[in-house]
Formats: sequence, structure tokens, C-alpha cells
Amino acid sequence: MRVLENLGRKPDAVLLGEPTDLRIHRGHRGRCEIKVVVKGRACHASAPERGDNAIYKMARLVQEIPGLEQRFKDHPFLGKGSVAVTRIESKSGSLNVVPDECTIYLDRRLTWGEDTAGAIAEIKSLPGAEEARVELLVYEGSSYTGYEEKVPKEFPAWVTPEDHPLVTAGVRTAEALFGERPPVDKWLFSTDGVTLAGVLGIPTIGYGPGSEALAHTVNEYVAVDQLVRAAAFYALFPAVAAREISQR
Repeated sequence: MRVLENLGRKPDAVLLGEPTDLRIHRGHRGRCEIKVVVKGRACHASAPERGDNAIYKMARLVQEIPGLEQRFKDHPFLGKGSVAVTRIESKSGSLNVVPDECTIYLDRRLTWGEDTAGAIAEIKSLPGAEEARVELLVYEGSSYTGYEEKVPKEFPAWVTPEDHPLVTAGVRTAEALFGERPPVDKWLFSTDGVTLAGVLGIPTIGYGPGSEALAHTVNEYVAVDQLVRAAAFYALFPAVAAREISQR
């Protein structure tokens, strides 16, 4: 996003090369990353009744989280929001000390109409969260040049309409090359589309070799025939997209 802002102009359209199994993808859910901290009181583990075990307090809250999905919105194309506890940590002086702090991290997938404020409010409303600190995570990092950036870990859902000229261009490109209409679908995971389409409003679709189900797994691979087809698609698509956009 910063690169586009510094350029002072936006592209007319974006084609993402994330895995789609050579389908046309036109959106996906957003997401946010949430941190929840519960405090307790430390004591020697030989007499746990003297303290207040933060892990036990957090355990009560964790058990309530799966039930949140009953409240989540559902979208006819993007589907329903979801939540998962992805990490748990505790602080104690040693293995013989009752911990006085416990932290969990949540991956919250946001469907259309959901946002970070609502997701945090949902966590705060749970039994066991009365004394918890619930906050949005912030990514902090620096480049090799020393440039530093802080980015809140919240990313909106996005959908490019099925009748958008960019989607039409993707379909017609595949038809021209391979003689068949590709399925039009969505990703379950997240891509750069959250910024490009969700924040900056740039028309965006995706088309790429490889299976989404294999992404980030130990046996991830891309079939050679899909790689060749994708390369042909990328070569022809700009001309088709320019024609479709100019005709609207």
C-alpha cells in the first residue's frame, strides 16, 4: 500500500497469482488478529490455593470461543466468519510457580458486514472475559534500508462483482486459450486483495496455478501443466482486460 501511495497513482486493475487451481477468484473474507490477556496471582505451586492461576481463568474463556460462531454473519458468496485460537502463552517464575498471566491469540476471519470492533466486542462479552484485556495486534517491522512501519492487523473482506469487466475478462481469456469456461469462485485464505481491493478499492481478481488446500503445507507443489497454462493466461489477460474495461 505504501508503494502505491508513494507512486501517487493506482493501477486500473490487479490480477493476483495466488493458487486458485486455474479458477477465477473474485474475493475472500477479511481478517484480524486479536490478543487476549488475563491476569492472575502468582504463588508457589505447592500451595496453589494461595494464588489465582491465570491459565485456569483463561481456560474458561477459551472454552467459550467456539460458541461465538453461532453469532457470526453469513454471506451468500463469501460464507460465514470464523475464529480460531492459534497460540497460548503464560508467565510464571518457574515450573514451580502458579502463573500470574496468560495470553491467547485469535485469528478471526471476517465476512462481509463484520469488522474488528465487532469482533473485539464479541470476545469481551464472553463469560470469563470480565477482567481480560482484549486488543488488536499491530505488526511492527523494518526493511533492510531501515524503513520502519507499524500496521494494525486488520484487513477487510472484499468482493469484485461477478459482472465486473475484470471478471468477464478473466473468463474470456481462459475460454479463448483453453476452450472452456473456468469456474468463478473465492479464496478461503487471505491475499493482498484485502489492501488492493478492500482498502484501496482497486478492481481485483485472482488466477493462479496450484491448489489452495496445499498452500503452506510440507507437500505444496505446482503442476507443470498448470504453470504453463497460467503463464499463457498472464500473457493474454492484459489485452482482454483493457478491451473489456474500455467497452464499459
